[in-house]
Amino acid sequence: MTKHAKTAAPDRPEAASLPLTVLSKRADFLRAARARRAPCEGFLLQARQRGEDEPKTGIRVGFTCSKKVGNAVARNRAKRRLREIARMILPELGQDGWDYVLIGRAEKTAWRDFAALQNDLRYALAKVHGGCK
Repeated sequence: MTKHAKTAAPDRPEAASLPLTVLSKRADFLRAARARRAPCEGFLLQARQRGEDEPKTGIRVGFTCSKKVGNAVARNRAKRRLREIARMILPELGQDGWDYVLIGRAEKTAWRDFAALQNDLRYALAKVHGGCK
């Protein structure tokens, strides 16, 4: 094996080896809006398990911020932060075959402490998947 060969970490969940796919179709966002919700201080998480007629592998994630979040600079900052926490947390705690949508909150997402945003996502995933009440 060469020093550049990739090896799978044995202690990581199987979903961690799957790449995150970004949702882009409005229909996917609307399906997630009708599913489970977990409000947090920094954002709102919507999550759903995909149906029988959809691909069952991989984690899909979408991001959205309305104009209530602020001007374009604030919305883009909020979405960048949401993308980064999703990139860090979802491969570990997200479940294969699920769609997640992170919705930014006005005056919260763009300026909340980054570690607190990460903890918010961990809490929201546990709540959506039945880990806490």
